[in-house]
Amino acid sequence: MTVQQDIETQLMREFAPLFLDVSNESHQHSVPANSETHFRVVLVSERFDNKRQVARHQQVYAALASQLEGPVHALALHTYTTAEWQARQEQAPVSPECLGGSKSTQG
Repeated sequence: MTVQQDIETQLMREFAPLFLDVSNESHQHSVPANSETHFRVVLVSERFDNKRQVARHQQVYAALASQLEGPVHALALHTYTTAEWQARQEQAPVSPECLGGSKSTQG
């Protein structure tokens, strides 16, 4: 199972989402080819009702604790209630371009 599949499985189990999109964005960063280290998660769940963003993110971090201790270096979270997702016309923001760089190119 890939890291992405593992994340998807864990989030499906924990949140029973109405919508879930897990994207591996590692290729946009200075990492080796085929890495699974940088992910973007869009998650819509009734479990987020009456919860602030910080609490939602804490729930996701807890669910993905083992992945965050291991292979996952970065996790962009977009968490919504059903009403928020509908108000956004079922669109999440796109990730910005990576402004980092490899350590070998920094002066």
